[in-house]
Amino acid sequence: MSERLQGRNSIWITGASSGIGEALALALGRGGHRLVITGRRRDALDEVAAQCAGNITCAPADTTDSEQLAALAPVLESDGPLNMAILNAGTCEYLDVAEYQSAVIERNLTTNVIGTARCIDIALPALRRARAQGQSATLVIVGSSAWWFPFGRAEGYGASKAALGYLAHSLRADLAAEGIDVVLVSPGFVKTPLTDRNDFPMPFLVTAEDAAERIVSGLARGRNDIAFPRRFTWLLKALGALPQPLIDRMAASMARSADQGPGSGPTPNNTQPKTASQENRE
Repeated sequence: MSERLQGRNSIWITGASSGIGEALALALGRGGHRLVITGRRRDALDEVAAQCAGNITCAPADTTDSEQLAALAPVLESDGPLNMAILNAGTCEYLDVAEYQSAVIERNLTTNVIGTARCIDIALPALRRARAQGQSATLVIVGSSAWWFPFGRAEGYGASKAALGYLAHSLRADLAAEGIDVVLVSPGFVKTPLTDRNDFPMPFLVTAEDAAERIVSGLARGRNDIAFPRRFTWLLKALGALPQPLIDRMAASMARSADQGPGSGPTPNNTQPKTASQENRE
């Protein structure tokens, strides 16, 4: 049985003011854990904290801002060693290839990859101190199953999630000798305030509460890769294992043609057409 989540742990959750982050805070709060929850809006965090049981600390910050995160660092260990960091904050913006703009890709990468990397700046030293005291330490990176297949319009989003997958697996290798676990979470379609705006079918849709329970269960069981729902993720993996020419033809046939309206083709999880960057998106 894994040591994760046994007893009363100290856990940091980013992107915690809605969606999966909020559901995780509620689920882990019921488990009696000490939580530090982060998002950009203090009022939204306060609303989540009001629903949570146990010891909750609201720590607003923009995860792309190194100075704000550095100021937040002492809070992570204000009530004991940090045992787990769940880096969930992210964004999505679609790319309209007819009006290609590299800025769209940059915004996805900045929030999803650079923001996560900057959170690790303050999470990793705290997790190392927990290990030095003989306690468990786990770094959780919330990615997506979307990058397993090349969906149209998702160039920026998919690239950022592919980068997170590589980042997580590489960190897992480097941190294994220190006894720090690195977990990659790859959700499919999850019902959140953002996905409520999507104008396309979302197969195998699960609620944020269901997603949180699956993540918590996977963490408690010691899993290092948590992907769900299983039927959807297996389908994407199977498609991704096909010969590349076949994948290319399938992806092209699914992509939106120039004379179709927004949302006419398949798209990755927790996204909406041409959004601006927002927090707590996943």
